[in-house]
Amino acid sequence: MYKFVHTADIHLDSPLRGLEAHDDAPVAEIRGATRRAFDALIDLAIDEAVAFLLIAGDLYDGDWKDYNTGLYFAGRMGRLAKAGIKVFIVSGNHDAASQLTKAMPWPENVTIFSARKAESKKLEELGTIIHGQSYSFRAVTDNLLAGYPRKEPGYVNIGLLHTSLTGRAGHEAYAPCTVAELQATGYDYWALGHVHRREIVGVEPWIVFPGNLQGRHIREEGAKGVTVVTVEEGRITEVQERPLDVLRWAQYRVDLSECDSIESVYGAVRQALIRQREQADGRTLALRLVLTGNCPVHAHLLARTAELTEEFRGIAAGIGELWLEQVRFQTSRKVRLEEILGEDTPLAGLLQTVHQLELDADTLLTLVPELAVLKAKLPAEVDSDEEPFFDSSPAKIAELHAEVRELLIAKLLQHGGSQ
Repeated sequence: MYKFVHTADIHLDSPLRGLEAHDDAPVAEIRGATRRAFDALIDLAIDEAVAFLLIAGDLYDGDWKDYNTGLYFAGRMGRLAKAGIKVFIVSGNHDAASQLTKAMPWPENVTIFSARKAESKKLEELGTIIHGQSYSFRAVTDNLLAGYPRKEPGYVNIGLLHTSLTGRAGHEAYAPCTVAELQATGYDYWALGHVHRREIVGVEPWIVFPGNLQGRHIREEGAKGVTVVTVEEGRITEVQERPLDVLRWAQYRVDLSECDSIESVYGAVRQALIRQREQADGRTLALRLVLTGNCPVHAHLLARTAELTEEFRGIAAGIGELWLEQVRFQTSRKVRLEEILGEDTPLAGLLQTVHQLELDADTLLTLVPELAVLKAKLPAEVDSDEEPFFDSSPAKIAELHAEVRELLIAKLLQHGGSQ
């Protein structure tokens, strides 16, 4: 019997651009999260006395700023070497973009599979063969699986591959292949990487995306970690998820339908923050709060979004180990707009005009020319972040249009005596 650990998409020392825009962000803690999670992985491997560690691509996040990242990784591999633990790696699209990694000599317990063709590494003492192929450049659109050998009888066969399979939302279609093609190899376990959300694609054989080791922004919410696999008498008997993230990202919707005063809104938000903090398993929580519901104080909320956001952040700071990354105000009116639009009043006429307001990216930049000037002056990395400074996509503009229209309607209704 032996165990191995399967991980992927570590993105060690990911720069996490754009955090400086948040004055209260725990920047140092977030930037150091990938290393702390990786240290937890090394501790787990040693404590569990695993036979080997599999890294299915994107160990790094592109080229290093200096050799510090490589020296850190080499030191952790040295710890595994002292424990007799081998490491097998295929490079992914982010690794292939790095030039410094190609020249760095690694400890003897580390094997990086060739990018020229698929290789097989036989571990006779374990009756196991590991097959893998690295990326030679960032955008690999060929089916690498075509070069992998079929299962060798008498061994546990494990495939190591960085792929999006037939496609996954939010991920480039790299090294595409089908589940049927993976199954046709006859392997016992497919250790995949590239998709940041954990997914067990199949169990006969096991086809697993472990997800990334540590969430780096709000789009990577929820528990993150690795997969620990147990092999007994030539077959896989157990596949376990082990959360190892040290900082957790989450989004939470709070229904304010029953809140008839700002004080009751404070109370609902506080309870929501406490509840989410308790569910973070002792980790620091980075939370995006989404306020929803047909709310009696809807107009008041929209009129004070900036002030309320800071007040909610104060509540979060008081709870502790909780950073409120963003507050989104998505409440709605108690009064149905259709009821007012049918009236023959000046207010109804204004509301009809606002209701028909059209807005697109070009119109927005024309109405607020300073946006175009500011956008042109932004560093490229800020505006190309996971959530850019000015997102002019149709979906984002439609969302902005709805927010602007709702704010104007709320203002008119507030002055007109309705909610």
